Amino acid sequence: MNILEYPSKQAEARLKAIINRGLAFSRKDYNAVNRILEDVRKSGDSALVTYARRFDSPAINQDSIKVGNKEIDSAFKKTSKAFKASLNRAVSQIEAFHRQQTRLSWINNKRNGAFLGQIINPVDAAGIYVPGGKEGKTPLVSSVLMGAIPAKIAGVRRIVMVTPSTKDGSINPHLLVAAKTVGVDEIYKVGSAWAIAALAYGTETISRVDVIVGPGNMYVTLAKKIVSGTVGIDMTAGPSEILVIADESAIPEYTAADLLSQAEHDALASAMFVTDSMKTAKAVLAALNDQLNKLERRDIAEKSLSKYGAIIVVCDILAAIELSNRIAPEHLELQINNPFEYIGKIKNAGAVFLGNYTPEPVGDYIAGPNHVLPTAGTARFSSALSVDNFIKKTSLISYTKEAFNREAKDIIMLAETEGLGAHANSVRIRLKDTKKV
Repeated sequence: MNILEYPSKQAEARLKAIINRGLAFSRKDYNAVNRILEDVRKSGDSALVTYARRFDSPAINQDSIKVGNKEIDSAFKKTSKAFKASLNRAVSQIEAFHRQQTRLSWINNKRNGAFLGQIINPVDAAGIYVPGGKEGKTPLVSSVLMGAIPAKIAGVRRIVMVTPSTKDGSINPHLLVAAKTVGVDEIYKVGSAWAIAALAYGTETISRVDVIVGPGNMYVTLAKKIVSGTVGIDMTAGPSEILVIADESAIPEYTAADLLSQAEHDALASAMFVTDSMKTAKAVLAALNDQLNKLERRDIAEKSLSKYGAIIVVCDILAAIELSNRIAPEHLELQINNPFEYIGKIKNAGAVFLGNYTPEPVGDYIAGPNHVLPTAGTARFSSALSVDNFIKKTSLISYTKEAFNREAKDIIMLAETEGLGAHANSVRIRLKDTKKV
């Protein structure tokens, strides 16, 4: 990567390439995912098993789709005490954070004769999608926690997890232990777009849900986008991204490591670094090149940095934050002196990590906030996965006769302005015995 000074034509061109990458799906992708969704909607388990056997494991059949108690019991025996201890710490801290998000129903009768309020209810059923990882060898345990814990806290009665099996038809035991620990009720060995279809439409084995959340590949994301409206979804998340803002107090090796932690995800991931110091920019670039050479996923990270990476030098930290607000990154790290002084200036970011000892992986696994975050600039208008994704808000309205009479003329005026005579008449007809309007 080259170091770019901002503002400049070169820096602007680079930023536009990163900002405008968005979530582009081809017509071919749409058609392929639509076919899968329709197959499962029409054929149920038959289509589900066909896809699972073709892409995941020939051992899958209708009877083995659902994970049984024996498999879960076996998973607990296969996982270490150290893993369970780390898992329990993460669960405890993620639960504590999400409990702060709970909402209560409320009523208000401050306006004479008008009784207003809102009822908060959880959805009945939620589906949690968990990627299987590379042949089950990289189980995304954190995705189980981040999806299921807020659903449980919201009061969802039925939590369903879907995840692709390995070639032998099993699920990584770490995923099963995590699911059982956080109270997942049903676990199914299906993945990709056909799993989303099963959750959205239901099959003979998998009953439909009301909300689907969780990260996945392009086919999962596109499937969620298509079924949105039939069910609720959390978001259509794109490739991972990070923006690190640093001054001369930053430790270059830390900054470089954090940039690579996102660049290694996939070739479409974005890792950006903005600083007010050319000296720091050069030091981070040197550390980045040094660490990149030792990285196991070097090829992926190199492609990511080449296409969507950036090192930008600005005049001061306020200019860096202004630029960050324009980009609206998924992860924003502030490796600067007194980072808390700048919190009020941050308007658009999925999550903010403050200080040299708060790298992005802290939030991925154990800090407490949810790691399912808006990407591709959508932090301008959307938020992290939360308890709110699993609740419904129902309005309550009750007027006395006096309150109705007091506001009737205004209702009629607004209805007739919109050309909706029947709306106006439903009000006017109630006034005929008491007032002339």
